[in-house]
Amino acid sequence: MSIGEALAEARERAGMTVSQLSQRTRIRETIIEAMERDDFSLCGGDFYVRGHLRAISRAVGLDPEVMVRQYDELRGGSVMPVRAASVFKAGRSLGGRGRKAPNWTMALAIALVVAAVFGIVRLIGGSGDPVRETAAHSGRAPAAGRASEHDAAKAKGDMVVLKVIGKRSSWITVRDGAGRQLFQGTVARGETSTWKARDQVKVVFGDAGAVRLEVNGKDLGTPGKKGETLRRTYGAGVPGPR
Repeated sequence: MSIGEALAEARERAGMTVSQLSQRTRIRETIIEAMERDDFSLCGGDFYVRGHLRAISRAVGLDPEVMVRQYDELRGGSVMPVRAASVFKAGRSLGGRGRKAPNWTMALAIALVVAAVFGIVRLIGGSGDPVRETAAHSGRAPAAGRASEHDAAKAKGDMVVLKVIGKRSSWITVRDGAGRQLFQGTVARGETSTWKARDQVKVVFGDAGAVRLEVNGKDLGTPGKKGETLRRTYGAGVPGPR
């Protein structure tokens, strides 16, 4: 499920129209409609896209940080530049009622502030390197934290082995008990992926009805409903959500 599809479906589940969501978030309807079509060009740059994603996600009941991470993965580490047109328009509007020369000092100051804020957001980690998806049985080397299919039978003590089978394409995030990211990306329909970690495996499902799970060899079935964004923690011993 794409970002736009997830936003639209969550809005509909929340019983809101685009107009109502616009009033709640103060984001223009045309921007919301474009984002639900996976068109982020009207937002004005990655800095604003992330802000809009967080505001809309909070309003419709999605996890804001999960949606932002999915957007960063979609961008593949590239950055959509911040448009300066609105900055210079703001600078001209401060010039007074008369037809005076543009206040370039003010415009430059505003532009520098925007650039500084954008740089801080990037430094904090808003556009870190994406985690590369590794398809099961593709012949590529397994990613860090990913286990072979035989590891499920070998899991002992405090080890947790998670196997995810894609019923249809869906994105997930997998972390170990210490919060280290093992995987973030899309599990395709028909794909089987396996990860192992000590003590716990923490998972965020973008579409909980799109996958089937096995933990330490035990079939847990589908973790949730179609289109449901879900957080689950699976531990050693008796597997199951916490």
